[in-house]
Amino acid sequence: MGDTKKLKPIEAAKQFINKHFPDCQGAVLAGSVVRGEATDTSDLDIVVFVERLKSAYRESLIDFGWAIEVFVHNLSSYKHFFNLDYKNAKPSMQRMILEGIILKDEGIIDSIKEEAKEILENGPERWTEEIIMTKRYYITDVLDDFIGSKNRAEEIFIANSLAELIQEFVLRTNGRWIGSSKWVIRALRHYDVKFTEEFVEAFDTFYKTGEKSKVVLLSEMVLEPYGGRLFEGFSLGKEKL
Repeated sequence: MGDTKKLKPIEAAKQFINKHFPDCQGAVLAGSVVRGEATDTSDLDIVVFVERLKSAYRESLIDFGWAIEVFVHNLSSYKHFFNLDYKNAKPSMQRMILEGIILKDEGIIDSIKEEAKEILENGPERWTEEIIMTKRYYITDVLDDFIGSKNRAEEIFIANSLAELIQEFVLRTNGRWIGSSKWVIRALRHYDVKFTEEFVEAFDTFYKTGEKSKVVLLSEMVLEPYGGRLFEGFSLGKEKL
């Protein structure tokens, strides 16, 4: 069991590092408490760099009155996660490092922050025309299921899939990072506040009333600049003769 007294976030994080990682090369506090977005259920996200660590790991603890998520790396392992996040277009590790408040530093943090900054500013790898075509087909397929469904339970989960596909399509075709969970809306707002409002309103209307028209119009609006819906003529994996 950890300590039950809840300290201020930075003080708790510093004491956590002193207690559990006194010999680390560096550590940063990231997450909602750093961004000023903490809620009653927020935890402390701490990235720690340990020189002789064999492999990276993640651990959840409770200490100093806080739920703490600790991400422990050496000076090679974080690069692997940077690369994974880049390929997934979800730069969570880069954001944590760049926004992080330094808790301890033996001369390594600034260069890692610069790496994170460069990746974030350059954006994700651009989608090819083939990927865009494939995503158009997937959206068309799910949209048709959504329009044709008469089963309320199924409609809800089809709508969930459609929302995921649309947000990904909009952000990736515009060279933007995507996100998961709450980061979906944050990523959309960072790209275009007006579109985000339309996106939320369309799906909110459907979930509340069952009315599909706004979702359908939104989907078609997103696809239109890239050729609209796609079904006939789509092929994937067929060998050319």
